[in-house]
Formats: sequence, C-alpha cells, structure tokens
Amino acid sequence: MITFLISIALLLGGYFLYSKIIERIFGVSEQALTPAYTKTDGVDYVPMNWGKVFLIQFLNIAGLGPIFGAIMGAAFGPAAFLWIVFGSIFGGAVHDYLSGMLSIRHGGLSLHGITEFYLGKTVKNAMSVFTIVLMVLVGAVFISGPARLLANMTPDVLDFTFWC
Repeated sequence: MITFLISIALLLGGYFLYSKIIERIFGVSEQALTPAYTKTDGVDYVPMNWGKVFLIQFLNIAGLGPIFGAIMGAAFGPAAFLWIVFGSIFGGAVHDYLSGMLSIRHGGLSLHGITEFYLGKTVKNAMSVFTIVLMVLVGAVFISGPARLLANMTPDVLDFTFWC
C-alpha cells in the first residue's frame, strides 16, 4: 500500500509541478482556441465537455495498462513500478500533451500532416510506412507479452489440450 501511495504522490507531483515546466517551455497561450471550436463541422471537429475528453484520453492511454501493468508488476516488481510511474510522467504524459499542443498550433493537423508541412511528402510517406510497421510490432507485443507472462504463471495442467 505504501508503494501505491508513493506512486500516487509522484504522479500528482508530476502533474502539478512538471506539467508547469513543460507548459512554460512550450509557450502555451491561454487564449488559443482548439480546432474543435475554430473548425466545428460536427464530424471531425466537435466541441465536448471536459468529462468526455478525459474519458476518451483515459481509454486511449489505459487500454491494456491495467492488465499488462498488473502482470508486469507481479513478474518484475520494483522495476515495473519505476517504469510505470516515471515512464508515465516523463514519457507518456509529455508525448500526449505536446502532440496535442502541436496539433492545436497547426490548426488541427495530425502528426502526419505536421510532418508533411515541415519535411515534405516523401518524409510523410516514409513516416506512414514506419507507423504501420510499428503498429504491427506493438500489436504483436501487446498480444504475445501478456500471453507469455500468463503462460509462465499458469500450471502445466492448463495447457492447450485443457482449453480445447
């Protein structure tokens, strides 16, 4: 329970302290409207209340986390704890925040659109191929990682013939 409380304290500290540093470095304008308000079309750009936005972001981030994180924590202990907490603060949160802020600065463009704007169509196409390859690899890891961990944690009696 102590590690849980420590992780909550660290995550809250990251939210309230580190986020202010990132905001100052990026130069956020409080008056800037999001493309949901400047380009409202009812399809791609739709204003929503903060609760729905939070839920969508939470579901995007936490998809496999509760399952995979618990299994990794049970298997690797403190290393997984450190990776989850500090990776969330310094990696995941900063990436998600800055990609959203870059999109706002560029009128709602996706990262592919921003890449094309700065680096050209050839680099955008290379990035698209790279993204597809990475998505296949991430999908394979998200399937094989938990499956392997669960297979190692279950008794030999629960093999393939048991489930067929």
